[in-house]
Amino acid sequence: MYSVEQVADILGLHVRTVRGYIRSGRLGATRIGKQYRITPADLDALTGRSQSPLRQGGGATAEVSSIVQVDGVDRATADRLSTLVLAGANNGYDLAHPLRVQTVHDEERNRMKIVILGGTAATANLLRLLDAVLDGADGLLTRRDGLLAGEAGDA
Repeated sequence: MYSVEQVADILGLHVRTVRGYIRSGRLGATRIGKQYRITPADLDALTGRSQSPLRQGGGATAEVSSIVQVDGVDRATADRLSTLVLAGANNGYDLAHPLRVQTVHDEERNRMKIVILGGTAATANLLRLLDAVLDGADGLLTRRDGLLAGEAGDA
């Protein structure tokens, strides 16, 4: 089942438009708690497609969940790293398995955690990007005073 946000992304619509379709009955949905969930069949009925774009590949699917912990990261570096990771996740690489990424920074411990959920190939590509940035001497995580702000330790 899809969330309202996923349907909006699939159809290229605003989330409010999708919610309006649900309220008017144009798009079938089930309310679970405070959120709506849309079945692939309801999405297909709205679009007139015989099969939604996320199911066209067929076959088995796999989802990966990863937690990366980066120690020695101040707030500014965590913000830069978050921006980079989110941009890497939103590259549209694998529409069948979109990445979902959340970042959390603990200022007391100078620690950042990055949670990644999604398809195997897209997750692997994002982890490679993260590894290259954390291990590289490219200066992306360098503070203005020239000291390296992020020493990586992923778990």
